[in-house]
Amino acid sequence: MSRPLILISNDDGYYAKGINDLVEMVRDFGDILVVAPDGARSGASLSITSREPVRIRKISEKAGVQVYSCTGSPCDCVKIAFEKLIDGRPDLILAGINHGDNAAVNAHYSGTMAVATEGTLKRVPSIGFSSCKLEANADFSAMRPYVRSIVEDVLNTGLPKDVCLNVNFPALEEFKGMKICRMGTGDWVNEWDERIDPRGRSYFWLTGDFVGYDEEDESTDRGAMNSGYVAITPIQLDCTAYSAMEELRQKFGL
Repeated sequence: MSRPLILISNDDGYYAKGINDLVEMVRDFGDILVVAPDGARSGASLSITSREPVRIRKISEKAGVQVYSCTGSPCDCVKIAFEKLIDGRPDLILAGINHGDNAAVNAHYSGTMAVATEGTLKRVPSIGFSSCKLEANADFSAMRPYVRSIVEDVLNTGLPKDVCLNVNFPALEEFKGMKICRMGTGDWVNEWDERIDPRGRSYFWLTGDFVGYDEEDESTDRGAMNSGYVAITPIQLDCTAYSAMEELRQKFGL
């Protein structure tokens, strides 16, 4: 029997410690194909590259692990892997490990979760892994047994149709366990840092502080992490607000 094929990408770049640690955590589960951006693409979400060419470059190949860099977005990485690098389909798609969490509504901005979403669009079980540890040399070793357990289970039993997993780890060396959570709510404030260039003109750097609305609620992803748990949030492709449909029919007389 052939070994499973696991496609891995991220939004921090193919050289990031997180993605290389993830490869080492799961490489015994199957053959690994890494197709990841050639540089940081944080916040890329599901963006695609349509106004310039996309290039891929083989970085390395050894012991069942092939690594390619891609000049496009995380979503581009998945798309080009399917059409140009894979004969058939992968058995699993993994994203991360992201340096920084992608909990609550921040999942909508995330290039990491875009990898998992694009994988789900292509009907492949997909998981995004993120950590609250931001450092470039962060120690992700405490995540290993949890990552392996989740990956093994999904490889064996799959996921519900049109659902991917958003898995977020608090910045701890030991976790209380795992919780299945809903997406937390919140918003960003103080998002732009205004500065003045040498010619006296203003310009802006994106920055900001996230304000969570329900971070004390352990049923939310951020609430669970704040209590020391690994938060697993199922994300679905269908964004239809079914609870609002009848109200809108009445509103518009339909």
